[in-house]
Amino acid sequence: MQSKLVTDKNLLLLIPNLGLGGAQRVFHDHSVELAKHYHVTEAVFNLEGGNMYPSGNEMLSLDVAGGGSPVEKLLNFGRRIGRLRALKLRLRAKVCVSHLEGADYVNLLSKGSEKVVLCIHGSKLHDGNITGLVGWLRKKVLMPGLYNRADKIVTVSRDINPELIEGFGVKPEKLVTINNFFEVAQIEAKSREPLTAREQAVYDSAPVLVTSGRLTIQKNQAPLLDSFAALIKRRPAKLVFVGDGELRNDLIGHARQLGMRVYEAWSQDTLTPDYDVYFLGLQQNPFKYIRPASLFVFPSAWEGFPMALGEAMICGVPAVTTDCPTGPREILAPSTATPHLLIRTAERAEFGLLMPMLNQPATLAADQRVWTETLYQLLGDAAEREQLGRLASLRMRDFTREKIFRQWVAVLEDVLSN
Repeated sequence: MQSKLVTDKNLLLLIPNLGLGGAQRVFHDHSVELAKHYHVTEAVFNLEGGNMYPSGNEMLSLDVAGGGSPVEKLLNFGRRIGRLRALKLRLRAKVCVSHLEGADYVNLLSKGSEKVVLCIHGSKLHDGNITGLVGWLRKKVLMPGLYNRADKIVTVSRDINPELIEGFGVKPEKLVTINNFFEVAQIEAKSREPLTAREQAVYDSAPVLVTSGRLTIQKNQAPLLDSFAALIKRRPAKLVFVGDGELRNDLIGHARQLGMRVYEAWSQDTLTPDYDVYFLGLQQNPFKYIRPASLFVFPSAWEGFPMALGEAMICGVPAVTTDCPTGPREILAPSTATPHLLIRTAERAEFGLLMPMLNQPATLAADQRVWTETLYQLLGDAAEREQLGRLASLRMRDFTREKIFRQWVAVLEDVLSN
């Protein structure tokens, strides 16, 4: 049966690039797992950024660059459609699954006899990067006009579905939610890797708050620095950033404006406990910096189904996260519905703490005070932190590879049979 599946069912996976990113990591994991059931080929628009997540499956580039003037972008868009259509025919693809919005459009517009499945990784209504004329075009023309052409749309969070239905007119029967999965045992093992003596000295000197992810507008780390600056006026603590991104210099500057001492991993400074905020940059094993922390703090403005949050919970660290669209509530409070109004106080959920958003100008100062007070209370309550850490770890058993990919194979087999 396995050999018949491999020869008869050619599956093409499409993503704009395989540079660093959460969606690219998920794409890699899908490629590896689905190759156990189908003949998988990967396709990318181009190899800018390299291949950061090699799966071992064949990877083909459409070799169409990005960037340029509006006219060049339009011409490249057309080239991508044409080259993908030709690739689908050459490979005799039965299904093409696309990840990320740009790939979705090219997948839909190159559709032939093969089935088309879209994997939606994040909120569309709340994505702060969808702005301007192009953003209007995406929200008002492309998504409403094209998404219903898909045979199935897989969303990584339940709360993306009503956005697509109400905001973009997607037919409910097109939608199914399959959460991301996590390599629970692997992450647990990596989290036990010891810190260096200098790193351990930092963690021993005061309770550590850690956050991980790209330094971008989506992750909204700047207001967290304000809350932390207020916190350390009341008690000792350290804030550790694991990750890098385009806002690195802005965040470092903001921390220093707040009067905090900042360590930068890329500088020549010696790592000591004398700093308040530590920017450690990209780390091959972020989990060893998360597990010994007292709290994991996650101030995102929007998400999909956040990998960094789930990984921290696997490490057994209490999670303190904004109740942002989408994902955190589904992970921490799965039995509750998404509230119509933004929460303004800390909510002790079943598996962690949901917190006010930190991107509402009218209430920002008050919301930052809620964060400061909540962090202060948690750092003074070791028993509560221990219980929250246990619950976090327990919750992540629901997102193992085996559970999630049974759902993916069921969806693909359903699509193929119709």
